[in-house]
Amino acid sequence: MDIIKLDATESTNSYLKELVKKNIVGDYTVVVAKNQTKGRGQMDGTWQSEPGKNLTFSVLKKMDGFSLDKHFILNMSVSLAIYNSLEALQVPRIKIKWPNDIMSGSYKICGILIENIASGSALRAAIIGIGLNVNQVYFPGNPKASSLKNQAQREFDLDELLFVLLQNLKSGLTNLEIGNSQAIYKEYQSNLFRNEVASTFQTTNGVTFNGIILGVSKEGKLLVKLENDTLRQFDVKELKLLF
Repeated sequence: MDIIKLDATESTNSYLKELVKKNIVGDYTVVVAKNQTKGRGQMDGTWQSEPGKNLTFSVLKKMDGFSLDKHFILNMSVSLAIYNSLEALQVPRIKIKWPNDIMSGSYKICGILIENIASGSALRAAIIGIGLNVNQVYFPGNPKASSLKNQAQREFDLDELLFVLLQNLKSGLTNLEIGNSQAIYKEYQSNLFRNEVASTFQTTNGVTFNGIILGVSKEGKLLVKLENDTLRQFDVKELKLLF
């Protein structure tokens, strides 16, 4: 596993993507930056991080022979790798908020952005971007954000934490490659944030409604039981969970 350490870059995903285009990096190449100036999140969001306090890194995973329509199982594997790492470190009340935010209680502590490199219907590689709030304490303007230090009440060594995360990520992706999809799916479902709990949602056009999360489909859509007892499926771009 080759690790490229940078003092600063706009985005570790973008930096790694440029290396992939030049065909000069191998499987499990990692780019980690002390300062990410233009970090990106899901749905064109941003990921803001105080320099030197957190982990912002990207991992290249080659996926030859993996069909693009199975991309969400990759998402599940990555989410579970982070989840299991933090559980082992005794960070309290860890859950996975669909599709792939990591929560501690009601606070977001980690975001994941996976960018696929495809050829037709085949997934050739994935660039897995991870932003984990570690030792940052204050998150001005973002009351739903927190960090490992805030939640676990202790400081973390960034290098040691990165090592744990990368080892669990590699182990999880190996399970995916050998075909343990059903076990991955079951574990993801069992650790889903607000699963089987009455919640409030908002659609992209601003309509709010109540429902109960009943898991996620194999295609990665959120299953919500509405107040009239009907079951609906929602894509990530169609719905926002209010909490």
